[in-house]
Amino acid sequence: MTPALAAHADWSVDPRKRWVAVTKRNSDGWTLAAPQPVGDVTTFLARLREEADGGAIALGLDVPLGVPRAYAAQRPEANFLHFLRASGDWPDFFRVCATLDEVRAERPFYPARGIGGMTRAAHAAALQLGGASGLSRLCDRATIERPAGAPVFWTLGANQSGKAAIAAWRDVLLPALLTGEDVRVWPFAGAFRSLLAPGAVTVAETYPAEALRHLGIRLAGSKRRQTDRAAVAPALRAALARLGVAPDAALVAAAADGFGPDAAGEDRFDCVLGVLCVVNVLAGNRPDDAPDDGWIRRWEGWVLGQTSLPVRVDDSCASP
Repeated sequence: MTPALAAHADWSVDPRKRWVAVTKRNSDGWTLAAPQPVGDVTTFLARLREEADGGAIALGLDVPLGVPRAYAAQRPEANFLHFLRASGDWPDFFRVCATLDEVRAERPFYPARGIGGMTRAAHAAALQLGGASGLSRLCDRATIERPAGAPVFWTLGANQSGKAAIAAWRDVLLPALLTGEDVRVWPFAGAFRSLLAPGAVTVAETYPAEALRHLGIRLAGSKRRQTDRAAVAPALRAALARLGVAPDAALVAAAADGFGPDAAGEDRFDCVLGVLCVVNVLAGNRPDDAPDDGWIRRWEGWVLGQTSLPVRVDDSCASP
């Protein structure tokens, strides 16, 4: 099934840095509007459904969807989705720990603030995950194509993803799961394209650093600099053309301007990369399934369209 709408949200604990890019399907391909603020998170999925007018929705989220296998091996739940539903009964699960003494299996996010001497190795030890690598999922680790991503439970630093995970899990995914909305989370429920259905929101994890490579865009410098983002506007327009995506005038202007000088410029840039990553997979240019690994398909999740495996794996668990 071809969805009526594809979208990608660049998520953050800060509402000012939550942006979404939405592309709609028509007889000639896709039309893509300039990124907009996500707005009220409690109505986010409902607004996407309204815009899709009953059609299928393919949604990418730049947040971790899954937990590391060393942590999962200690859990009684059957898989990540069961685990996420269960977290609704744990009053402190989404409260970030200030000290290692507070860290436990049902309160894994750390640290609340920078403290001298804190390390990921100590965090992993507090969760009984062995070394620091136990905090990372397979898809978080460095590949030959991109550097490593941050561990899901770590919440310190500019590159951390833990606080975004808290905001997305707590405010969007968990309420949808608990109220029985038709939300299908890839890869836990099956291959991405097979999950698309009228009225359903099919959600997948995306990663802008992966999306750049999938789209053949080379970013020289830093995505945090407006001039560096503006320099890739021609390559971005070429990717749009290859995928049959027609940008509106506001998006053309935003890309040429590097998505603006403010701190949210990189978030607007990322959500455009993300939605093109989703369209690229829908077009069959990248795989829509995850590696055949029980931990990945049941607990860890995967990055949509990723094919490269980690360059180094130094710990493992028995098959779940």
